[in-house]
Amino acid sequence: MDLHLVTYFVAVVDHGGITKAAQSLYISQPSLSQAIRTLEKRLGVTLFDRAGRRLELTEAGRRFDDAARRILADVDRAKQKVDAVRELKAGRVDVVTYSAFSIDPLVDVVRLFRERFPRLAVRVLAADGPAGVLSALRAGDAEIGVMDSSAEHATFTAIPITEQELVVAAARDLVRDLPDTVPRNAIRSVPLVIDHSDQNTAALFADLVDDEARNVVVDCAMPAAVWSLVEHGTAATVLPRTVALTQLAGARHLTLDPPLRRPWGLVLRSGLPSPAAVAFIAAARAHAGIDSAPEHRDW
Repeated sequence: MDLHLVTYFVAVVDHGGITKAAQSLYISQPSLSQAIRTLEKRLGVTLFDRAGRRLELTEAGRRFDDAARRILADVDRAKQKVDAVRELKAGRVDVVTYSAFSIDPLVDVVRLFRERFPRLAVRVLAADGPAGVLSALRAGDAEIGVMDSSAEHATFTAIPITEQELVVAAARDLVRDLPDTVPRNAIRSVPLVIDHSDQNTAALFADLVDDEARNVVVDCAMPAAVWSLVEHGTAATVLPRTVALTQLAGARHLTLDPPLRRPWGLVLRSGLPSPAAVAFIAAARAHAGIDSAPEHRDW
């Protein structure tokens, strides 16, 4: 049933006839009369008793009047909710990522997002590497993925943002013989605890890993556990400099030569993102110092 027919019906009831209702709706009387006849035909009942000068509701008309007003009220409430989301007064964005980006950049991006849009919420899902991010997007579990922008993203839309500088963090006794800036291959003699399950990460860390010496002594995807193992001197790790400074401030931080950097960005399904997703993209770009609007072929 067309919603405008319901609106026309309620207007006729409220104005007691076709003439005044047509004037309030800014349509012609014949058009409104035809609309009411169309509504009655679709419902299979007579809604108005046309015997007198004033239209009176039939029993079926009175029952439909209650339903019609509920329909219009529900539609109005739904419209208000949509408007609130569009105006960023309400809503939520669902974001998926994995351990490599769960602290940097996600924490700062979410913090900035909430500062800018305090009425919007964020739901963060954990994935198992880039493939898990794409799977969550494909299933509709999340709208935005935060991942390595060099990873294969198939048919998804990618928005490159910036890159992380990665450093080695270790207990001081573990790397006491190494300089502050260390050649990558020198790390092959250092025991490491890293998340080595992702192919992109494995390729990125290739210069640091000695498969024969097996210097990856712990393969762990839980950041808190990695940090604890580093603090206890079990092994060194490779992580973003920003995370090393905040989470492992007491450890020694070694700069790699040549520098090791990991690009990251956002991944979305093709199509028009929600207003909350657009706001999250803006926060990510602002975090990276990018002020211009993102380029996208669909929005």
